[in-house]
Amino acid sequence: MAKKRPTKPPAGKSGGQSVDIKPDWKIENVVATVSIELEVPGEKIDLNQIARKYTDCEYNPERFPGLVMRVEDPKATILIFSTGKMVVTGLRQASEAATAVDNVINKMKKAKVNIKNEREITIQNIVASGDLHTSIDLNEAAIIMENAMYEPEVFPGLIYRMQEPKTVFLIFSTGRIVCTGGKTKEIVGEAIEKLVEQVKEYGVAGQQGDIEGGGDDLDFI
Repeated sequence: MAKKRPTKPPAGKSGGQSVDIKPDWKIENVVATVSIELEVPGEKIDLNQIARKYTDCEYNPERFPGLVMRVEDPKATILIFSTGKMVVTGLRQASEAATAVDNVINKMKKAKVNIKNEREITIQNIVASGDLHTSIDLNEAAIIMENAMYEPEVFPGLIYRMQEPKTVFLIFSTGRIVCTGGKTKEIVGEAIEKLVEQVKEYGVAGQQGDIEGGGDDLDFI
């Protein structure tokens, strides 16, 4: 990959300032971790007991130590471990985490798991996808932007680690983006706004279709 040079717009690129960028984005996935307390300190949850009671569970301890439970309202997948730790994925809004967790806890109680009512939920990551509606010169961006990596022979997108707010972007030449690492919707929005300003400042934005190659691949979300 090319060596970094000072983070200043290259000569002749000031025209990038005139590009009108109006991004849109949406949350694709919210990941949260949960800690619950059992009535008997140090007691382990009998995951087999839960798996026998509910058909929407998968538990194969030889392959994975946690039980996988799927809930429909709100739609989410929950990994439950015998220690009382849980991981919630698949939510579209952080505000839905408490409802999903309480649904699971109620099911666990019906399976005769003795749980205290207290539970601690922590949002760990929000994944959002979006579109800047402008093409991006990834080769130029990789040279100008600090903490950016672009290896098109390995992956078609540029990986940019924004320091403040602390997030990670995948940026594609078409203007499509993925943002991870934000813990709130507000942080994600702030990061995307800052990315837009940087793209304009560094003059790496063009018009849709200006940049060839470097197509996007968002199927992994």
